[in-house]
Amino acid sequence: MRIGFGFDVHQLVEGRPFILGGVPIAASKGILGHSDADVLLHAVSDAVLGALALGDIGEHFPNTDQSIEGIDSGLILKKCIQLIHEKGFKVVNIDCSVVCEKPKIMPHAIQMRNNIAAIAGVGLDDVSVKATTNEKMGFIGREEGIVAYAVVLLSKQ
Repeated sequence: MRIGFGFDVHQLVEGRPFILGGVPIAASKGILGHSDADVLLHAVSDAVLGALALGDIGEHFPNTDQSIEGIDSGLILKKCIQLIHEKGFKVVNIDCSVVCEKPKIMPHAIQMRNNIAAIAGVGLDDVSVKATTNEKMGFIGREEGIVAYAVVLLSKQ
């Protein structure tokens, strides 16, 4: 068994889409990044890479690579999941938390869970997506940014 922890943070800005867990969400601010900036899928990808001791998504998908500018983060996660299988592991479960003030995340959580489960090749009951606010404190509380955390458990196939 192996466990991996992922963390990602992005700025919130006007004029960008807000895509989280592969779900476009109506919001007054979007998420800034080189890719589609899906902070949740980035955290899950980092957790996978961490469990495999393969570094982080910045090493595999650098923001200096113009060929992947605007890439769908679902493709990033899909490539990370392929590495799991290449190393002889399988996903047991994935647990995620998102921290932001707005928009409300939980109305979209089931769709996010479905998206992550489909990419990871596991059942819906093996993926958790939770959300909270930062109680109006710090950069998150001022609606300047969003944070996601993820933990993934892998086992040998």
